[in-house]
This record gives sequence, structure tokens and C-alpha cells, in this order.
Amino acid sequence: MDWVSSWAMDVSVWIVTPIEQTHREKNIMADYDYIVVGAGSAGCVVANRLTEDRGATVLLLEAGNSDTKPEIYIPSEFMSLLGSDVDWAYFSEPEPYLNDRGAPPLAGRKMFCPRGKVLGGSSSINFMMYVRGNPRDYDHWYSLGNPGWSYQDVLPYFKKSEHQQRGASKYHGVDGELSVTDIISPSEVSQRFVDACVAMGYDYNPDFNGTQQKGVGSYQLTVKNGKRHSAAAAFLLPILQRPNLTVTTGALVTRLLFEGARTVGVEYLYEGKLHQVQASQEVVLSAGAFDSPKLLLLSGIGNASYLRDMGIPVVADLPGVGQNLQDHILVSIVYEATQAVYPAITSNGVEAGLFLHSQDNLDTAPDLQFFFGPIQFLPPGYTPVEFGFTGAVSLTHLQNVGSVGLRSRNPKDSPMFRMNYLQSEVDVQKLVAAIKLMRRLLHSNGFDEFRGRELAPGAEVQSDEAIEAYIRNICSTVYHPVGTCKMGTDSMAVVDSELRVHGVEGLRVVDASIMPTITTGNTNAPTIMIGEKAADCIKASRTR
Repeated sequence: MDWVSSWAMDVSVWIVTPIEQTHREKNIMADYDYIVVGAGSAGCVVANRLTEDRGATVLLLEAGNSDTKPEIYIPSEFMSLLGSDVDWAYFSEPEPYLNDRGAPPLAGRKMFCPRGKVLGGSSSINFMMYVRGNPRDYDHWYSLGNPGWSYQDVLPYFKKSEHQQRGASKYHGVDGELSVTDIISPSEVSQRFVDACVAMGYDYNPDFNGTQQKGVGSYQLTVKNGKRHSAAAAFLLPILQRPNLTVTTGALVTRLLFEGARTVGVEYLYEGKLHQVQASQEVVLSAGAFDSPKLLLLSGIGNASYLRDMGIPVVADLPGVGQNLQDHILVSIVYEATQAVYPAITSNGVEAGLFLHSQDNLDTAPDLQFFFGPIQFLPPGYTPVEFGFTGAVSLTHLQNVGSVGLRSRNPKDSPMFRMNYLQSEVDVQKLVAAIKLMRRLLHSNGFDEFRGRELAPGAEVQSDEAIEAYIRNICSTVYHPVGTCKMGTDSMAVVDSELRVHGVEGLRVVDASIMPTITTGNTNAPTIMIGEKAADCIKASRTR
């Protein structure tokens, strides 16, 4: 047996057995104080914090299965999880501003959108990057009429969750459950990227979650002892033996149950049969930016005319449900390497990054995020080689918004959504300029001993028009959908500042869907923070 297989076997022993035992030994009760729908980044946190009160009973329902797949815990294996049995593997509707490669211009390509279908949700299949966003993101949320959500308000919740390898500081905590570490054995070629950025005049930034976000540096990961540290591993595994917590996997929630305007429970499909369970305190919806609005709509909460057209009785007329869908977009540039270049088994392959402004503007959060690593993140249709490296560019604040709706009234059907990527010509121009900048960085002297031919888009793609065509042909999501149950007080808001759903009682949404605007960077850390803050709000309102 090679050391990789042995290491993977060690992972399965470390994580799988306790969860399986819990499922065998726990008895499902008829009702609970709280029902949490979705064991993802936020749901695991909420379940953990609510069961700290031994007098509160919690049922955590997850549509996916236990996180027994060994590849989940091997950081370098993250790509093998996409499209697998632990991924919902959603596709958007045809995107009107994207191309299918080789098809007529703007033919409408469907965007592949992975979402975790497993304990831990998308934190079990993501890139593991720990990026909180920019302080201005949260101050903006506050300015939109959401008290308690400024950067100074949310920083303690980030610190509460965190066990920071580098130690405690003004910005970091060490007493939390979530392990945040530097990449083990980063590739030499990743350091060359950092050096190239510094040589070009960009500031070195040792901590994207510290004093400032702008600059170049290395990403930190949610990894513990070389293994992925998902929300399930961090917040759920250590508490599975709490007698007031029940975790049920393979349970697809089909609708919320109401008595008048009060949410009193949920209906869910388990082993082919429908079950109903009641919540005496609250139902917490943590199913994510696609499935939380889907479940609200199936339950009669949403735009009243839309619901009537779908034949669904209206419980609350909230036209914002499913609207305001936001995401990040990614375009990669891939080079052949002239020597052996690959990530360590403990690396996610995306090791260095750069945050910057596309124009000189110090009063806003950076609008560009660069990624670099010793992997070949090749678009479909391009041929991999033995060794390569990738530089990728992402817009952190696209001008377009999309929406989520129902494909049908069948809860087994996937949500129907469209992102409207690259609807804005300004966004396209920013990406074209960013690709040119990335090419300059990768053609700096420090890469001379590593750089072979350009695999994608290819050296022949030089004009702005050719680069734009490449972008529309191959751009992908960065897997950061948010915003579809946004927090606020305006006519399109779905939840208030304590994440209670407007117009009903006993129901909160706690996940990335509540973000009024997307954060600057990867969204897993902010979603965990949302779970932490919401748990305190729920505890404060508990009736005895």
C-alpha cells in the first residue's frame, strides 16, 4: 500500500466511524425545540451553538449523506469531488451573455455550479480558502439598514470560530473550532508569483484577513493536520454525542409547515417516505443560496403572483425571494511547466493570490482577485500536459444579478436559476485588462525556468476581441452564490437584521443567501460567521 492510500485510510477512520455510530444509536423524536435545515457551513455552526444549551433539543436535517468519502479530507483531491456523489452538480439555465465554444456568439452556455450534497455542505467540497472579505463589505451591509453587521460588529464572530495557526491577534482567534493554517509545503513556483507581483510594485500582504486586504501573498486554508477541516469536521463531529442533538442525513425537506403565519415544523422525505416533525421554537433554514429560496417558494413564501402562477398557496408575499443572486466569475490562464510542478497532497493547489483595484480607488474594496497555483485548471476542450501552472482572475463585484426560481412544484427537481454573467460591458473590459496583467506577471523573469507554452487561451489569443471571446467561451463560477434571501428593510428584503423572515414567525434563514451584497473574496468564512452571529440572535430570543 502506498503512503497516499494509507493516509486516506487514516482519514476515513478519523472522521467516518463516529458519525455512523451516531446514526445507528440515536432515536428520532417526534418534535424538537429547533429544526435546522441543511448541515452546511452555517447549519453546522448553528446546531453546535444551540445545543450548548443542554435544555434545547435540535434536529439537523441534511439531504446529502455522511462525509465518508476519503477524498473529502485530502486537500489536493478537491477537483475529484466536483460532479461526484457528494455534489448536487447544478447547472444554470442558458446564460444569454456566454458562448458555447465553437457555437455561434452568445449561444447561451449553461454554467456548472457545484454545491455540496453531504455533511458540511460546500465546505466539504470547496477549495478550503479562508478569506473573510473586506471590512467595507460589512460596513456597507450596515449602511443598508442592518444594525449589528458592521465590520466591528462581525469581527468578534470571525475570531470566535477560528483556531489560527499563527496565534491570537487583534484580527484572529485561537479558541475556536475551525482550524485555519498556512499551506504545508507550498510549491516554489507559487513563491515566484508573489515575487513577480512585488517586483511589479504590488505590496506584499502577509494576511488577507488582517490590517488590509489589498496586496499579494499566500492564502490560508481550513485545514487541520494536513486534512480538510470542513464545517462538519470542525463543528459537528466533536458534538455528535450530545444527547440534545439529532443529525439525520438523506433527509430532503420538501416544505415548511405553518399554523397561520407561524412556522411550526417541516415535512421531509426520508427513505422513500414523507415525515413531519415539529419545532416548538424555530425552524432555521440553512440550505444555501439556491435551495433556501427554493424551499421558501415551495412553502408559499415569495412573490405572490409567481406563487399563484405555480399553483402554490401564498403564506407571505415577499417578492425578493430568489432575487438578487450574485456570484464571482473566474477566467484561467494555463501554462505548461518545463519541470516538475504539482501541489503537495496537503495543498489545495491554489497557493498564492493578489487583491487589487482595477483603477486607483482607495475608498472601495478591491474589485479584482487573482489566484495562482501549481495545477492545470484547464477549461473544457483544452488538453492537459504532464506539468503546468495556472493564473486565474476573478471579479469580486460583478454588476449583474441573477435569480432563482422553481422548475416545478416537485421538491426533487433542482432549482432553476440564471446568473446573467457578463451582462455588463464594464465587467468584460475589466476581465480583459486583468488577463493582460496576469500574462505580464507570468512572463516575468522569475518564471523563465518554469514557463513553457501557453495552453489556454494560447499565444495566438492577443487582441481584445479574441480575449473577450475566450472569456465568454470558458469563464466559470468561483462557486460563491449568495444574496437570494437578502437581509434588509427595503421592499425586496427577505429577512431582517436578526435573519427572521419578514411576514412570518418562527423562521430564520441563516446562510450565504442573506448577504445583501457579495463579499470581496471567497464566501465560506463569511457564511460561518453568519452562523455564529445568528446563533446568538436565536439564543437571545428563546422562550422557556
